[in-house]
Amino acid sequence: MQAAEPKTVFTSYEKAIIGMLAFIQFTVILDFMVLSPLGAQLLTELNITTAQFGWVVSAYAFSAGIAGLLTAGFADRYDRKKLLLFFYSGFVLGTLLCGIAPDYHFLLIARIVTGIFGGVIGSIGFAIVTDLFAFQVRGRVMGVIQSAFAGSQVLGIPVGLYLANNLGWHAPFLLIVGVSVVVGLAIALYMKPVTAHLNLKSDRNPFQHLLHTVSQTSYLRGFASTVLLATGGFMMMPFGSAFAIYNLGISQEQLPLIYMVTGISAIIIGPLAGKLSDKIGKFPLFFYASIWGIIVTIVYCHLEITPLWEIMIINVLLFAGISARMVSSSALVSGVPDPQDRGAYMGINSSVQQISGGIASMIAGLIVVQAKGGKLEHYDTLGYIVAGTTAITIVMMYSINQYVTRKQAAEAAKKAPSYNV
Repeated sequence: MQAAEPKTVFTSYEKAIIGMLAFIQFTVILDFMVLSPLGAQLLTELNITTAQFGWVVSAYAFSAGIAGLLTAGFADRYDRKKLLLFFYSGFVLGTLLCGIAPDYHFLLIARIVTGIFGGVIGSIGFAIVTDLFAFQVRGRVMGVIQSAFAGSQVLGIPVGLYLANNLGWHAPFLLIVGVSVVVGLAIALYMKPVTAHLNLKSDRNPFQHLLHTVSQTSYLRGFASTVLLATGGFMMMPFGSAFAIYNLGISQEQLPLIYMVTGISAIIIGPLAGKLSDKIGKFPLFFYASIWGIIVTIVYCHLEITPLWEIMIINVLLFAGISARMVSSSALVSGVPDPQDRGAYMGINSSVQQISGGIASMIAGLIVVQAKGGKLEHYDTLGYIVAGTTAITIVMMYSINQYVTRKQAAEAAKKAPSYNV
């Protein structure tokens, strides 16, 4: 008997869940993205140094990473809906504190609070996706949810700058609070409890559950690949604006336009990449996108003064590779954990991503040097490092793909009807 084909049409409830999870991701990422364009204003109004501003940025990443590790052991012991609402409420509170912060120290504490709660939300969302959607269609789901990153990029910089310039730097955070409250109410009223994993709960206490998750060889491969993926993403990002202005000759006024065009293209590419990953396979798409990304990254990092239209095209091509890699890798890695470990695995994976990204940003700061006149030197070195880590990630993701394929085949064999007489 031929196995049933995986469904390709989502119900109205499933579409609503995908949309709500995408909006949650949008608000969380926007909260992080909006801080970047506020840098110059915060330096002046709060009378802080660049190092202090760096702490404001990194405080979120490190607190998010630590929170993910501390909560991983508990992640599979509760209804995922309740867990999502708890941490999302904490995120809204932290963002509200940012929106009323009177000075640097208050803002720093507010960013730590926001990171503690916001850094865990993404992992809970991905665990819900893994619980509710079959592996064969997860690429499409991840493609929509990951497009929230691009959406926050489109809105984060222009809207953040507009509100900050007209209403003060607190305004963007208060806007995020307003949107988040609406999204949170929609989740509370519409989402059904997500509790199937509770039927598989073991007798291990949270600490034992955490140790079990971090000691699994197959899980460690997933965490290691996340380290390299985060390294590639966070190394170039902190200096992207400065490189465009001082090395490529872009003006401050043109910068939001580049982000907007790139973000809009990524919003379109994300869902398309998701559908393609389900059609041709998660790893094949990851492989092609990685090779594409290596080539475009090296070209981009060696550019000098370049026309605006050419920079826009190269940025679109670069983020096309990044989006396809993010979507396909997220969908593939979602097949690694067992159902009873998904919450813990996703929590640890999110922590690893946050901490690795913070470390990568710090290393990039040690490599890149700003010469007289503002031009960045050794930015091409970052490009080579990113290309190298991307190449290694291809090998690691191949191993993960082999494991997930065997696991999927074993699960299908268990579900297959028996004809023994």
